[in-house]
Amino acid sequence: MDGKLRQMTALYLTKGEKMLLLYRIGSRVVAPSWCGIGGHLEPEEIGDARAGVLREVREEIGLTEGDMENLTMRYMTLRYTKGEIRCNFYFFAELKDGVNLSMECPEGILEWVPVASVLDRNMPVTAKFMLEHYLREGRYTDILYGGVTTETEAHFTAME
Repeated sequence: MDGKLRQMTALYLTKGEKMLLLYRIGSRVVAPSWCGIGGHLEPEEIGDARAGVLREVREEIGLTEGDMENLTMRYMTLRYTKGEIRCNFYFFAELKDGVNLSMECPEGILEWVPVASVLDRNMPVTAKFMLEHYLREGRYTDILYGGVTTETEAHFTAME
C-alpha cells in the first residue's frame, strides 16, 4: 500500500419523502450508477469538505447554499480499493420550498426517487452501505457517523 488518498464529497438532497439521485455516467472512479451530487475535493478544499460539496452542487445542479436547508455532514467513510484509500464526506440537506431545480445535469440523469425505493437502485458499494444506515438509523438523529467499508460489509460508529 503506497498511501494514495482520494477525497470525495457528495450531497443527498431531499424534498419531502423524495431524494435526488444522479445516474452518473463517464466517471473516472465509479461505473455508471446512482449516487448523490458531488465529486473530488480540489486541492484548496482539502480540510473543508463543505466548500467542496457546495462547489460540486453549484457546478452539477446550479444550486447554492441559500437554496437548501439544514446542510449537514452526516457521514465520513473510508474504504481501501484499487490501490488507494477513498475518503468520502456525505452531506444531507432539504431543498427549500419554492426553489425550482433544473433537472439538467452535465454529469448524467437526475431523478427524484421515493425514499422507500432509493436502495433499489444500483450504486457504489460505500454509498449503498451509508444510505442503508442513514435510512435505518441516521436520518432520525443529528449524529455524525464514521464508517469503514469493504466490498461486503460496513461498520459505522457515532462520532459523539
